[in-house]
Amino acid sequence: MLWLGLAAALTASILFNVGIVLQALDARVAPRALGLRLALLARLLARPRWVVGWLLGLIGIWPQIVAYANAPFVVVQPVLCVGLLLVLVFAVHVLHERVGPREVAGVVAIIGGVALVAWGAPSHTETHRSWFAVVAVVAALSVAGLAPFVVRDTRLDTATLTILAAGCGFGATNVAIKLLGDDFDVGHYGNAVVWGIVGLGTGVMATLTYMTAFQRRAATTVVPVATAMQTFLPIVLEPLFLRERWGSAMFDGVPLIAGLVIALLGSVLIAGSSAVSELIAGSG
Repeated sequence: MLWLGLAAALTASILFNVGIVLQALDARVAPRALGLRLALLARLLARPRWVVGWLLGLIGIWPQIVAYANAPFVVVQPVLCVGLLLVLVFAVHVLHERVGPREVAGVVAIIGGVALVAWGAPSHTETHRSWFAVVAVVAALSVAGLAPFVVRDTRLDTATLTILAAGCGFGATNVAIKLLGDDFDVGHYGNAVVWGIVGLGTGVMATLTYMTAFQRRAATTVVPVATAMQTFLPIVLEPLFLRERWGSAMFDGVPLIAGLVIALLGSVLIAGSSAVSELIAGSG
């Protein structure tokens, strides 16, 4: 069912990226004083365009769950970056930006990297590690995501911290959604509900932090860093909360690792492009 998982991940990626573009168009015009405060979300929820983007993100959770259920976690995560190519298309047609060597290299890297990951993927035989290990990973990412709220209005409340925290927060959301789907599939409905609540909480927190980061730092910095962290940090942490048979990967995992590195590079190139990052941040 690998191809079903890949198709579902691609669908989720498109919904997420179109949604974040619509959200960011309104986030950049919100007062800076509302940063890291629920009043920012309250203001944005009053804007129909932002709400549509938010709803697209919510809808995207379902195909993301389907993707995790039918393809290895290590494969689904980089596929979630493919939607950045759609954002690039929007940037070209909406902002009339020209596609340069950076964007071309990024497109080739994302497509080639994801293809390598899909080809060299291990068999989909993931199981959870101990409950302590699973909870510890999600808790660590969540605490990192909460850091800006803890140090708000102090010298430690920096733009860099909000960017890193947003990446960690969305990373925690991805892991929680993965765990939700796994528990639901095996009939552990109570655990699935708990992970759903955790994912909702970390998602709201990360969204607020992400919107605040756009107010504090150039989009060309915010978007590539947050995108790379939320997509690839969970892959780095995967061995801590999942048991996966990497030995079943093609050629001892060499194509898989190479594909992940190439996809990461491509994601950073596309997300860091001024056309894409500025469209996501809403400067257009």
